[in-house]
Amino acid sequence: MKKILFLLLSLFFAWQSFSQAITHNEKPKGRLYGKVVDGKTGKGIDAASIRLYLLSGAGDSLAGGMLTRQNGDFSIDQLNAADSFRLQITAIGYKEISQTVAFSRKGKGEGPVETDLGNIRAEAEAQYLNTVTVVGSKPALQMGIDRKVFDVERNITSSGGTAIDVMKNIPSVNVDVDGNVNLRNRAPQIFVDGRPTILSLDQIPADNIERVELITNPSAQFDAASTGGVINIILKKNRKLGLNGLATAGIGTPGILTGGLSLNLRQNKFNFFVSGNYNKSGGTARGETYRTNFAKGEVSNYFNQFSRGDRSRSFTSLRFGVDYFLDNRNTITLSHNFTDGRFTTGERQEQQYFTAAKLADHFGYRTSDNEAKFLRNNSQLLYKHKFASPGRELSADVNYSWSDSRDFTRILNTYQKPDGSAFAADNLVHNDGTSNGDQLTVQVDFVNPKGEHAKLETGVRSFINNYTTRFDALSLNTGTPVKLPLSNHYKYREMINAAYITYTDKIGSIGYQVGLRAEYSRFDGDLIDSAKKFGYEYPKEIGNLFKSLFPSVFLTKKLTDNDELQLNYTRRIRRPNFWNMNPFVDINDPLNLRMGNPNLTPEFTNSFEFNYNKTYTGGSFLGVIYFRHSTDEITQFSDTLTAEQYKQLNNAAVDPNAILSTFINANSEQNYGLELTLQQKIGSSFDFTPTVNLQYTKVNAKLAHTDLSNEGFNWEGKITANYKISSRSPIWNKLSFQAIGEYESAEVIPQGKRKARYGVDLALRKDFLKDKASVTVAVNDVLNSSRFGAIYDTENFYQDFYRRRNIRSARITFTWKFGKNDFSLFKKERGGGDEMFKD
Repeated sequence: MKKILFLLLSLFFAWQSFSQAITHNEKPKGRLYGKVVDGKTGKGIDAASIRLYLLSGAGDSLAGGMLTRQNGDFSIDQLNAADSFRLQITAIGYKEISQTVAFSRKGKGEGPVETDLGNIRAEAEAQYLNTVTVVGSKPALQMGIDRKVFDVERNITSSGGTAIDVMKNIPSVNVDVDGNVNLRNRAPQIFVDGRPTILSLDQIPADNIERVELITNPSAQFDAASTGGVINIILKKNRKLGLNGLATAGIGTPGILTGGLSLNLRQNKFNFFVSGNYNKSGGTARGETYRTNFAKGEVSNYFNQFSRGDRSRSFTSLRFGVDYFLDNRNTITLSHNFTDGRFTTGERQEQQYFTAAKLADHFGYRTSDNEAKFLRNNSQLLYKHKFASPGRELSADVNYSWSDSRDFTRILNTYQKPDGSAFAADNLVHNDGTSNGDQLTVQVDFVNPKGEHAKLETGVRSFINNYTTRFDALSLNTGTPVKLPLSNHYKYREMINAAYITYTDKIGSIGYQVGLRAEYSRFDGDLIDSAKKFGYEYPKEIGNLFKSLFPSVFLTKKLTDNDELQLNYTRRIRRPNFWNMNPFVDINDPLNLRMGNPNLTPEFTNSFEFNYNKTYTGGSFLGVIYFRHSTDEITQFSDTLTAEQYKQLNNAAVDPNAILSTFINANSEQNYGLELTLQQKIGSSFDFTPTVNLQYTKVNAKLAHTDLSNEGFNWEGKITANYKISSRSPIWNKLSFQAIGEYESAEVIPQGKRKARYGVDLALRKDFLKDKASVTVAVNDVLNSSRFGAIYDTENFYQDFYRRRNIRSARITFTWKFGKNDFSLFKKERGGGDEMFKD
């Protein structure tokens, strides 16, 4: 770690020295440039008058001027870098702007001097403001050809919740009972601020999120392991001058308690930020299982299981850091994130065993008490350099994360005959596990515009992940702890090195982007107790070099100013993760066991999309036709325990008729889909966004003695509706309502189907104190219907089950925004210096 930091700092100072050296003998020329934007919308103002007056003792004299371009840009050169100027900006319908400006460094023969004045916001004249009766706001979902951007501020149902609550409300995104996210029925890569994270979604407070970006078919710029797309969570950042903050507090049921405080201090060349959050929730989860077992095609017995689990989860997080603006083109950011999590679960299971004639054979009762905790840290160092050439930029960053966790479970199984007598001896097992790991990511990106339309982008990335864990399963049936074969001690090291290049340009009316990414990946797993090793390496030899190359092609045709077409293609990879490959057996549910398959190989996907995007007054429409073809598809496979497997798990409190689920490589899978998203605004107060995704899936999975092939159609729909009251009454004015409903139809899997599910969320928010404060009341899963279920239909068993971890919840959250622009932590320097860092 020290060597890497030393190398980066050396490169930085070498770059600065080199930059100064190559310009040492050039004659200095001064250039001031910037952009004039609307103070409310942020859009550039066309034809604004720019005048630059030289400040001198003899009075002001005109040094240069121009009208802004269509996007609001202006640039005035051939200026004396040693002088100071008065900038005057006038535009029809806006207040006049007058301010003193100067170059960030004076010309002393060092070469060209250029200062970016940033985005200068123009405020509308009062007489024009008085004529406005309808105030528009940007939609919650902004649709683009290559991505969708979801504004979390507009999503009031997730206020006071976590990132999981945010994801539930985003079109095209589904969240299962365990908090796993799917994008078009595939697991996407989750990024935070464009980088991998060790945090799970329930560890990120919703109130810390500014927006979420959905990229369904990522280009070569993104990690090739994004077969299911990319979901990028952008955290809130505040760089306003002075001291600004956001405070939240919430309470609800079951057992919900939340609180958070974010502070930001911007002064001179520093921007300090810190935020702390606490999130606690509880609830009782339930599950039911109904199974019929077969032997040689005939029913052998029946089994039912009913579970109830009381859960409590709490997270404490702290994030702090500083931005240091060396000058208006160089910025260094250093930040750290700390998260502490604690969970307790008390589960009770009732098990019913029946003969083939449906007569009671015996009953089982299982109690499982679990306590777990973890501590996770993440440090990030970023450096960004903006060149004098507009749009040219170099960025580099280092992310280092480390974590520790502890997990203890006490399991007791008892068995009784129908008459109440003992069927078998009690079975008591203690599971004790510890783990620790660290991740290092180093990335450098360079953007170089080539004229009006062309752009070259390149980058390199290295990712190293180390993980070690020890799991001890102890049988206490005899009073003396006996270590079971289930115990394990393992570690792994994962490494991915990548480089990419993309080029963007236009040929006539058709825009294009072509890219290529190359990745070398290696996974080394080691079962220390058994000295067994597993993993993969790609490419391992020249013959499979193609498996490390991932091209992307995007073609765009603008039909009119409001209509656009795009056709794109990408090739991606899905590498089996540690839990897919680790042969460790999870026995938390004695009838439904899980384990990994160390023989898994990566899955490769070719993905095609055809997009049509149309915007119109009051709304927009996005239609997508997509097709995915995957080879060596990583999929789940379930079967009953063999006699040999049960013997290996003896005394581990498992049932001899348990189902063991693992993973296999299917031959191939094809997905055909149509996704339609509409955004419609009706009047000034109501808008709704329906999304429908239709998909046909065909799985080709033929094992040595079993054909798991399956195919079928599924669809899902989601609608979000918002209504905001505008009234003279202080009670009703600025009262917002939101309703979100979703439905997922049954979906085929290799051995059966997932069951349909649906849910509804409702919320209302009242803004007051000039929009600086608000109170939100939200009810998630109003119908208490959101649960995960599946049907497995095989030669050996038929199983129908459902389970749920989260239940209907209600919470009330108070939010307060505050700030003081003239707050000063340090004594102000003469001349200010903040002018060149305007937002």
